[in-house]
Amino acid sequence: MTEMSDSGLPPIQRVVTGHNADGRAIFKSEDVAPTRIIPSGDASFLLLWTTDTVPADNNDETDGRDRDAGLTINRGSAIRIVDMLPRGQSPMHRTNSIDYGIIMSGEVELELEDGRKTTVRENGVIIQRGTNHLWRNVSDKPCRIAFILIEAPAYLHNGQPLPEHKPEDVH
Repeated sequence: MTEMSDSGLPPIQRVVTGHNADGRAIFKSEDVAPTRIIPSGDASFLLLWTTDTVPADNNDETDGRDRDAGLTINRGSAIRIVDMLPRGQSPMHRTNSIDYGIIMSGEVELELEDGRKTTVRENGVIIQRGTNHLWRNVSDKPCRIAFILIEAPAYLHNGQPLPEHKPEDVH
């Protein structure tokens, strides 16, 4: 049996497809992996796949999990699972990306820079468009979120790009 994630939630199954020498569809790999606590201690992550470019290059045979994506992305795209731990909170941050967050279990509070908040529950979807925000789990259960991050140019306010504030750079 595969070990549990650091959050106490089940591990994640990952199935990767590709093509054989005849150009036919194949299963390239299948595995199960747990999420692991990040240095801040507020969440556990599992990186599933990244690309170096947008659009993605399906001829690149690199296992997308093997690229270094950091906590956010510098280019390309990424999909990761984030388990926000009970009472966990991210720093306020903004990235040059469009992020789709799909709540798989639990609930999470999304707070904007002006202090406005909303709670997003299981089966809810967040479309994060380069805004300054933080995540907070106010419950006593982990919240599992699938995040798809895609590089995007910085948002222009009055013709000027708003600066990034990546979580790994916020102290």
